[in-house]
Amino acid sequence: MVFLAIDGLPMRQVTGYRDQLAPDGFNRFLQRGVTFNNAFYGHGYPVTAPGHATMLSGAYPHKSGIIGNEWRDPATGAYVYCTQDDAHTYIGNVTVPMSGTSPKNMLVETVGDVLRRGTPESKVIAISSKDRGAILLAGHAGTAYMYMDETGIFASSTYYMKAHPQWVNAFNAAKPADAYFKKTWAPLLPESAYQRSVPDGQTWHRVDGNANRLPVVIGESGEAPGPRFYGNLIATPFSDALTLAFARAAIAGESLGKGPQTDILAISLSGHDYVNHAFGPESRLSHDHFLHLDRTLQTFFADLDRRIGKNNYVVALTTDHGFLDTPEWAQSQGRIAGRLNPTLTLAAVNAGLSQKYGDGKWATGFSAGGILLNANLMAVKGLASATLAEEAKSIVLEQKGVLDVFTRVQLSSTEPTTTPFLAAARNSWHPDRSAQLFVVLEHGWMMGIRKAGTTHDGPHPANTHVPILLYGPRWVGSGQVETRVEVVDIAPTLSRILKIAAPAQFEGKLLPLPAPTR
Repeated sequence: MVFLAIDGLPMRQVTGYRDQLAPDGFNRFLQRGVTFNNAFYGHGYPVTAPGHATMLSGAYPHKSGIIGNEWRDPATGAYVYCTQDDAHTYIGNVTVPMSGTSPKNMLVETVGDVLRRGTPESKVIAISSKDRGAILLAGHAGTAYMYMDETGIFASSTYYMKAHPQWVNAFNAAKPADAYFKKTWAPLLPESAYQRSVPDGQTWHRVDGNANRLPVVIGESGEAPGPRFYGNLIATPFSDALTLAFARAAIAGESLGKGPQTDILAISLSGHDYVNHAFGPESRLSHDHFLHLDRTLQTFFADLDRRIGKNNYVVALTTDHGFLDTPEWAQSQGRIAGRLNPTLTLAAVNAGLSQKYGDGKWATGFSAGGILLNANLMAVKGLASATLAEEAKSIVLEQKGVLDVFTRVQLSSTEPTTTPFLAAARNSWHPDRSAQLFVVLEHGWMMGIRKAGTTHDGPHPANTHVPILLYGPRWVGSGQVETRVEVVDIAPTLSRILKIAAPAQFEGKLLPLPAPTR
């Protein structure tokens, strides 16, 4: 089984650029596989780590414990990175504090974990430019490899092994990332093909690495490949090609799909997320990156057909979240949009609470879509958490762009609700890891200080409507399915296809798959 996670790909881009796709990239799914046109995340803070943790576990963050890419411990205020494990280090690479090295923080099992428990000889390999993209897909019993943006190689950690196998060493020794040094990212199609997207060079583009106009030479300012080049490479079409090159090496090196057992190869391609963050999903750069991704997948699928056999594998594709249009562009189109400054919001909360309860840092920061209140100060002042939370909620609701705020009392309740987005917020809220307040912004609004770039951290459809695509004629039929489904439905469905039990804490249901025709 091949599982593909395309980081940061909204469903609206898949359908919006469908007429420009290659014959056998995304069209392998759209024309000959099954497409779920109304697939959504059901949690309220759709960012990379919760999405990846959900895909193959079938469990939302309130069970998986992966409530964000990072969060703050409610008791101590200390930062926790989602895949951080100080007991383990990268192999052959520097491991800085809060590096992602193991799935210790993920509290649920995955499809791969169930598979290997039943057939230990099965292999589960996960690969990504992001550590969290690989580690959370690999689960507890698989093996994760992640791109090192300081050195341009792929590495695992001591959680999985003591030393890399020879095929990994051989791949890295060839320095394949260096092949993209001074390479030009040029538009794939003529200029007229991009009329539906926003031109390059907008003032709201975030230009931290590569320029915001195509064509662009990657590594143009450097004399030799180095950390800056290796980091900037991620936000280009070449990083996905590099990741898939490593996947090909894994297929050969681990003999995936060659034995009698079932193997899982999970790949998370990160480039599109970086491009969308910097330039927005409405941009020509995002449009073109998607088209390059499509052609890169077409080449990869052709390789899989040759190596594994066209009818010997099933492939599933989804993404970890959608994307919000850049607020400044949305405003230029007459839409309501904006940026809520988190620093000013915290200042307003602290000023209001200090006026009522005495001076103090009552709100200590944002954490995974919520606001963390100072438990120690509440204890000193003898204030009940619920009382302070209600007062803080009233202050946050006064801020422009805030739609609603949910308190711990609301989030921990199991009572049915018709309140918009409360159910999604509950799915994102973990009693031991989440903040006392969960903030929902109005559609079109995002948290941010810089007036550049965009994000995807709210429960609105722009951020939660994602592709779920499957192909594998022996197991899956073809067609367009309009029934609303959720990403938690993927894990039990793949488990059924693999003829294994679903992960223990899955929350989804079987996807309504068309019957195979062979």
